[in-house]
Amino acid sequence: MRYAFAGLFSVLAFAASPAVAQQVPADFTVVVKEKVPAVVAITTKQRVEEQEQAQALPEDLPFREFFRRYYGERPEPRRQQRQALGSGFVISPDGHIITNNHVVEDAAEIHVVFGDRTNVPATLVGRDPATDIAVLKIDPRPDMTIANWGDSDTAEPGSWAIAIGSPFGLGGTVTVGVVSARSRDIRSGPYDDYIQTDASINRGNSGGPLFNARGEVIGVNTAIFSPSGVNIGIGFAVPSNTARTVADQLIRTGRVERGYVGLRLQEITPAIAQALGRSDEKGVLVASVEPGGPAEKAGFRSGDVITQFDGKPVESGRELSRAVAAMKPGTQAPATVIRDGKPEELTVTIGQRSGEQTARSTPPGGADDGKRLGLALSPIPDAARGQLGLDPGMSGVLIQRVDPNSPAAEAGLRQGDVIVSADNQPVGAPADVAKAWTEAQGQKRPILLRVKRDDQYLFVAIEG
Repeated sequence: MRYAFAGLFSVLAFAASPAVAQQVPADFTVVVKEKVPAVVAITTKQRVEEQEQAQALPEDLPFREFFRRYYGERPEPRRQQRQALGSGFVISPDGHIITNNHVVEDAAEIHVVFGDRTNVPATLVGRDPATDIAVLKIDPRPDMTIANWGDSDTAEPGSWAIAIGSPFGLGGTVTVGVVSARSRDIRSGPYDDYIQTDASINRGNSGGPLFNARGEVIGVNTAIFSPSGVNIGIGFAVPSNTARTVADQLIRTGRVERGYVGLRLQEITPAIAQALGRSDEKGVLVASVEPGGPAEKAGFRSGDVITQFDGKPVESGRELSRAVAAMKPGTQAPATVIRDGKPEELTVTIGQRSGEQTARSTPPGGADDGKRLGLALSPIPDAARGQLGLDPGMSGVLIQRVDPNSPAAEAGLRQGDVIVSADNQPVGAPADVAKAWTEAQGQKRPILLRVKRDDQYLFVAIEG
């Protein structure tokens, strides 16, 4: 399975079913005539230094050592230029243009080509790798056509989708399909929330607009799904509501301001839900709380289950991360957590995400000194605390071995993991884990372990 940016591979064209064909409008010529002039081709030049292979000096060369020492058999860097091709669209009369970050990343020169083949230089206003959106600026042209933003939340599966761009340099190319799905996570970034479409997207479409039948931009074409490089008709676009918010910030300040609260989140699996005594898997589990962060100051604890945030139900960690990132720093947000089986209300003040901080979501990953769990446990040697990144007073037990095909192995535990709690109770010896496991087995439920692995914490539920 492989995802690729839309600038790298192509997809199959849309073929309407008979049922859909009955509802097809006469054509899309009106929309296309109005919007094609707003769509541009983006060309870039990237300077890349490549090392030339060193030329070995002949062994019998007079004064060979002198030449080697002072002129060397060192490879000389060779500067080359690479060209990239993408699409974009004009969003304002003053010359702002939207495209993809990956189209203009590391570009030494950027040019915009209009439908009449006018080629003008562009400057980079700002870019956001997290959402793959970039904003360019050109000198305003007379009577420029503007593409209007639409509401991507209204783009329902089955609704029309029109892609316009410059695939393979063929400017003004129009393809039509439908919105295939929404809220797709393709693991390309922390804020994935793509619109999926079967409108044909090919190399060079990256950064181009995805219109609805009214001629409003509902997405920015970005990537495709291609298991083997063969075109299969699955493309992805950044929703317009996301792209517009990012673009507005880039135009105003040249950067994107995102909120953060300092939580590491983990999805609730059926086994974890059972171990927590919950009847469903709704909400998201707090795996760890960043020391000194907004969440810790608000009273969040490891093991809390967040069920509501800012007045809305929490369906997943990814959804919560996006909601936090979209909030303005300084905003106060109420949250409902389930702690020890009881709901509690907390209020967190959204902080400012800085540098390369990103929202993190930990995947679901065991432990007893008995054979049924499949673990060999030991107290933590003092000499190993520094290597394991443990605080001096931190309690826990070290996993020395995980037996293959054991419950612990199936749950994802690894040699070197440190178990710090069992069923939300601190552990300081292997016997503590064994006791918690016995109690869980007696109640016919999984045991819930909190584990430190490298620089992160996660919860693991083990069933007998």
